[in-house]
Amino acid sequence: MPDQHGKGVVVTGAGNGIGRALAHRMAAAGARVVVNDLDAEAARAVAAEIGAHAVAGDAASPDGVAHLVERARVELEAIDVWFGNAGIERGHGLDAPEEDWAAALDVNVMAHVRAARLLVPGWVARGAGRFVVTASAAGLLTMLGSPTYSVSKHGAVAFAEWLSATYRHRGVVVQAICPQGVRTRMYEEAGALKEVLAHDAVLTPEQVAEAAWQALDGDRFLVLPHPEVGAYYAARASDTDRWLGGMNRVQQHLDGQAGGMR
Repeated sequence: MPDQHGKGVVVTGAGNGIGRALAHRMAAAGARVVVNDLDAEAARAVAAEIGAHAVAGDAASPDGVAHLVERARVELEAIDVWFGNAGIERGHGLDAPEEDWAAALDVNVMAHVRAARLLVPGWVARGAGRFVVTASAAGLLTMLGSPTYSVSKHGAVAFAEWLSATYRHRGVVVQAICPQGVRTRMYEEAGALKEVLAHDAVLTPEQVAEAAWQALDGDRFLVLPHPEVGAYYAARASDTDRWLGGMNRVQQHLDGQAGGMR
């Protein structure tokens, strides 16, 4: 099993959902954890639950990331594992406003870039470090209804791939967690899409965190709490038009539902 005892771990977006579960799982494994969240009260509550350090604040902006890394280094001495878990789902349809596109790209992509800039050079110098991105099955497939989420999560996976391809021979392990439906606030607010997200079962955040923890042993890049996603990803690559046709049929089904509700 993966040995994380004594490791310095940061989890962003850890006030609830998958982030909270990751913080709990890593603390249970003996890691020293910094809990980050924009919601200061939630961050402090989770930290108190697991005996961790709370560092509230924005994990996406340049200043916010720099502050978090600086404070985490003070609390942990060294950051061994970074779970870039904070993410947002905002903006629907082709008319999604510019500010929603900007926010999605900032939080779901640039937060990882900004953190990596500060962490990777030190990891390369010592020959060890782990960067884990909470992406989504949407980053491998797509998310009907939300182009901002689909594009930004594809960007998160793409950046993680680039980071792994560039630095894995220098001791930096990069992983991307790509679940489908997870019982979080985003799922509960998904409306008609809940049916799509629940196609292959809806997992708890704790189940996702357990899958992520298990994946620390072996260092595999893609962490798929829903194993079915691997088959969908392969089908998408082998026959893209057929896959798009299938997704379009799901969209037509959703359109029909929406029409029936009007």
